Amino acid sequence: MPSPSRFSGVSMAQAIAPPGRDIPGQQSTSPIQAVEHIRRMRGGAQAQLMRCSDGHRYVVKFQNNPQDRRVLANELLGTLLARLLDLPTATPAVVYVRDELINVTSELCIELPRSRRPFQPGLQFGSRYVFHPRIHAPVDYFPDALVTQVQNLCDFAGMLVFDKWTCNTDGRQVLFPRYGLKYKAVMIDQGFCFNSGDWNFPDAPLRGRYARTCVYDEIFRIEDFDPWLSKLEIQIDEHAIWKCTAEIPPEWYDSDTNALARLVDTLNRRRGKVRELLWAAQGSSKDFLRNWVNRNAFAAAD
Repeated sequence: MPSPSRFSGVSMAQAIAPPGRDIPGQQSTSPIQAVEHIRRMRGGAQAQLMRCSDGHRYVVKFQNNPQDRRVLANELLGTLLARLLDLPTATPAVVYVRDELINVTSELCIELPRSRRPFQPGLQFGSRYVFHPRIHAPVDYFPDALVTQVQNLCDFAGMLVFDKWTCNTDGRQVLFPRYGLKYKAVMIDQGFCFNSGDWNFPDAPLRGRYARTCVYDEIFRIEDFDPWLSKLEIQIDEHAIWKCTAEIPPEWYDSDTNALARLVDTLNRRRGKVRELLWAAQGSSKDFLRNWVNRNAFAAAD
């Protein structure tokens, strides 16, 4: 059984980064520890809300979740990459869950159709719970009529840049904590970036979009995806991506360093493809990006 201190020292990413792209210093911090189970969350990964040693609550996904072990690596890497683009995400963490806590908490198990199986102890992924338990009522659905109350609506454009880059094969998941009279969109659940456990990129125009497509109604042209698109193309490089991978515990991808290196290489090459993917999404549905007018098409018609 690994101890929390196992996560210190030279990271796997430092060991396998290519020459000239080595990761400087120690990127990872010590994991926090789960101290109390609160409740089960919705979703296919059967995540659990847990109170941790830093005093915060985290939505914790376990290594032996029903989806795939790599979902944890995707969550952490995806969140860190989104933060490189200055996008609003929940604070990520590596959470150490002791076997003693699992043994005394009957709810810490995978529920299968005909059986239950305990979660695996060790290092898990945690996403800090964005709702204050005494102030906020959880909001993960926002009606179109109230969308103007979201103070950072423009970040949906930036998140679409991210979801196209990482080939998020799930719909965009968002929470809306309230701050005064306004709500803020917080982008969560990066588990199906890189096509979940497959770590490939089967692009499709409608993948990665948020279900309430009115959030994209302020997009009228490709320039409205700046500054996120330009930052991805110009400022982020292979070194920055490798630096994010330094945070991932190797057991989350079965220590398959070759697969990790291929993932980083593909992500780096795809930085120049996102603009093309956005154009492909434009016009793919009458409700998606409906205000983005292809002026070149009108010019050709004239």
